[in-house]
Amino acid sequence: MRAQDAHWRKSSHSSGQGGECVEVADLAPSVAVRDSKDPHGPKLAFTAAEWRTFTHRVKTSEFDLEN
Repeated sequence: MRAQDAHWRKSSHSSGQGGECVEVADLAPSVAVRDSKDPHGPKLAFTAAEWRTFTHRVKTSEFDLEN
């Protein structure tokens, strides 16, 4: 499947206020990610395993920045 034919979705945690949001699409066997404010801009692609690892690490706050 091509990225332009994909069904893109935002996180259920995204608000309608704009800001820093990403959208994801299942491009089996890959997962694609794009900036919701620039849907025609660049996209990143991950294997399903890479995406699971990344989302797990985000959920466990591994990437949180300390001020």
